[in-house]
Amino acid sequence: MLQEKDVFVLRKPLESGRQSPKALGGILFIFAFFQAGLFALEYYVAADGTIHPMKEQILEVHFWITAVLSLSALVCSLPFIYKKAERLQYLVLILISQNTAGAILPICALFIMGNERSDATAASILTATWVVLSAGLLIFVLTAIRFWKKLKRGDYREGTKADIQREALEYKSFAPMATVAGLGLFFVLQYTIRMSGWASMEDMILIVIGIGIYFAMMFVLPEQLFILYCKYRFKSFNFSESGRLKQVEEIS
Repeated sequence: MLQEKDVFVLRKPLESGRQSPKALGGILFIFAFFQAGLFALEYYVAADGTIHPMKEQILEVHFWITAVLSLSALVCSLPFIYKKAERLQYLVLILISQNTAGAILPICALFIMGNERSDATAASILTATWVVLSAGLLIFVLTAIRFWKKLKRGDYREGTKADIQREALEYKSFAPMATVAGLGLFFVLQYTIRMSGWASMEDMILIVIGIGIYFAMMFVLPEQLFILYCKYRFKSFNFSESGRLKQVEEIS
């Protein structure tokens, strides 16, 4: 069973204050409006003229998800809320960040694939959608397995050699996931170019950015979820109402 010493390095973003409830409150307040703005672009710009066969269903479901998350973000940005519900605040942060970068942007990319400048068919766009989703799921699974192996190996213990060399190790261990992401992106683009009659560099750049960021968000999701787990498992991953991170020695 994992002990607190096995995950101590994961407290560093909390110790620095970058992920304190106060800091996250400000981030959530900004994201509530930023997310809404991006969804407006998805709805009125990217979806305009697309032949994606699931456009209406995607937009309807995504509208309500975005609306609920925006409202939740505003609520969790209030001091008297996040001081009492720090874990809920972090959960909302995960959801809204994944929705903003890991859902809105790739949806826009998929809609652009099927716009009126393209000769792609509805079937080909649907196939591309499943390829993108499957590649992202594979990245998530591989990253989760890698993350668990690093935990079991003790790479997140404070003061270990792995802790000191973490940046180098992160770079090396990123290679397999980067390969999967690169191959997934390559096949999606190759399929899109072959099935479409357009060669717009602007559209291509938007597609690459949207799908690339989706893959990146799948890469960071396992660590986000594990830190949320640590907030429930270990008191030292939480802050006091005064805004000070609880220390290990303070925990009975």
